[in-house]
Amino acid sequence: MKYEKEINRRRTFAIISHPDAGKTTLTEKLLLFGGAIQTAGAVKSNKIKKHATSDFMEIERQRGISVATSVMTFEYNNNLINLLDTPGHKDFAEDTYRTLTAVDSVILVIDSVNGVEDQTRRLVEVCRMRDTPIIVFVNKMDRDGKNRFDLMEEVESELKLSLHPMTFPINSGKEFKGVYNLFDKTLSLFTASTKGDDEDTIAIDDLNDKLLDEKVGERDASTLREDVELIDGVYGALNNADYLAGKICPVFFGSAVNNFGVKEMLDTFIQVAPKPLCRQTSAREVCPEEDKFSGFVFKIHANLDPKHRDRIAFMRVCSGRFERNKYYHHVRMDKDVRFSNPYSFLARSKDVIEDAYPGDVIGLFDTGNFKIGDTLTEGEDFFYTGIPTFSPEIFKELVNKDPMKTKQLEKGVQQLTDEGVAQLFTQFGGNRKIIGCVGDLQFEVIQYRLLHEYGAACEFRTLPFYKACWLTSKDEKKLGEFLRFKQQNSGEDKDGNPIYLAQSEWFLNTEMNNNPDIEFHFTNEVNK
Repeated sequence: MKYEKEINRRRTFAIISHPDAGKTTLTEKLLLFGGAIQTAGAVKSNKIKKHATSDFMEIERQRGISVATSVMTFEYNNNLINLLDTPGHKDFAEDTYRTLTAVDSVILVIDSVNGVEDQTRRLVEVCRMRDTPIIVFVNKMDRDGKNRFDLMEEVESELKLSLHPMTFPINSGKEFKGVYNLFDKTLSLFTASTKGDDEDTIAIDDLNDKLLDEKVGERDASTLREDVELIDGVYGALNNADYLAGKICPVFFGSAVNNFGVKEMLDTFIQVAPKPLCRQTSAREVCPEEDKFSGFVFKIHANLDPKHRDRIAFMRVCSGRFERNKYYHHVRMDKDVRFSNPYSFLARSKDVIEDAYPGDVIGLFDTGNFKIGDTLTEGEDFFYTGIPTFSPEIFKELVNKDPMKTKQLEKGVQQLTDEGVAQLFTQFGGNRKIIGCVGDLQFEVIQYRLLHEYGAACEFRTLPFYKACWLTSKDEKKLGEFLRFKQQNSGEDKDGNPIYLAQSEWFLNTEMNNNPDIEFHFTNEVNK
C-alpha cells in the first residue's frame, strides 16, 4: 500500500453536544495540546476581547455560539488530527448531520450538571444510523451535578449507548479531587485552571497503596477503591473491536474549562480511534489504500474572509493522494478542474498545502462550481452516497427591502443556500422565493450575513407551510398534472427538483393517499 504510513497516522473526528455543554471549550484545549494555539479564547466572556478560535463568523463571535462547522488540523504525538467543531444549537442541526458524513468517529460532550438533553438525542441518533464510533466526555465535573453512576445510567438509558468507563472521578463540584485512569493506572489530581502538565499525575499500580490515602484522604480513597472494583467487575478491559463497531462507548470525566481530564482522553483517543475507513459510492466501495484519489464536498462556506469574497468548498479526502495543481475529474459537471491553492485550516487561518491523504479535510477555492455532495476523482464516474438534505420545518418568504441591491441579494441567497444553512425554493405560478430552515435562528444568520457580507437588506414573512416534500414518479404525466393543479403549493428547489409544500399534516396525508403514483420524500439525498 502506497500511502499506508500517512493513512495510519490520521484521525478525523467531530465534537458534538447540546449547546453550552462545553464543546467549543474542549476543542480549544485539544488545540492547545497539539500546539496549534497558545492561548484559548474566552467564548462567553464579554470582558475579555478574545473569542473562541473555532468561531470564525462575526455573528458567532458576537453571540458566543457556534453556528457553522469549523475545521481544524493539528499534529499530536506524530498523529495528524482533523477536528471538526460542529454547531450545538438545534437550529443548525443539518450542518452537523452533514459533517458526520465526513468523519470516522465522534466525541460526544455531556454536561454533568444537566445530563442528557434533547439535541444530544438527535445527534446520537444520526451517529447510530451510521454506526459511528463514539467517545463520551463528561464535562464540568468541578460543578455540583448528578451522581456519576446516575449520570452513566441516564446516558445509557436515554441515548441507548453502552458505556465503558476509561477514567473515573473522585467526587464532583467543590469536592472534586481528580480522576483515576483505569486504562493506564494513574491518578490525576485536580487543581483549578491547571495548564494540563504532568506535575499532578501520579502512577498508582495498586489502589491499596497508602499514597492514595495521602493524596485524596482516607474516605475518598476508600470510595474510589470500591468504585474501581465495581467497574472492573462489570466492564473489564475495553474491547476495541466493539468500540470501532459502534457497540460500546469509552467514557472520560473532566473539566474542559480547567483543562482537566482532556489529555487522558486525547492520549487514549489516538490509540483506539479508527483510522480512515472505506466508504460506499454509487458504483462500489472505495477504500483509503487505493492509489487513485477521490473525495467529496460536504460543506461550502462563502466569505470566509469578507474582504476577499472567497468561497471555500470543504472536501473530505477518501482515497489516494490529492496533489496541488493536478487536474481532477468533477463528476457532476463532467469536467476537469485543478486547484493552485488548496488549504488546510485552523478555523480562520488558512495554510496552502502541497498534498493531502485519506482522512484529511481540505479547503478548495470555489468560483461556484461546487455543490454539497460533489465528488472529485481521477477519472472514474461515481458519487459518494449518504449525504442527505432534510425537509425544513419553518418557511418564510424572502422580501427585498432595497430594489437597487437586487443582484447582490440574488447572489447572496444563492451562495448562502449553497452552503446548506437553509434551502431555497421557488414557487410555481410566480417567482416568489421561499427560504426553508430547521430553526428561527437560521433566518437571523441569513439576514445578518446578507446585510454585512453582500450589502443586501431583506426581511422575512412567515408562510403557513408545514413541510416540504420532494416528488418523484414513474408517470411523468401524472406528476406534471399534480404540479399544475397544486400550483399554489408546489415549486422547485434550487436544483430544479419538484417539491410539494403541505399546509398541514392532514393535507400531506390526503395528497399522499389521493396520489399513489407519486412518491413524497422527506429527505433528498444529494447525489441520488
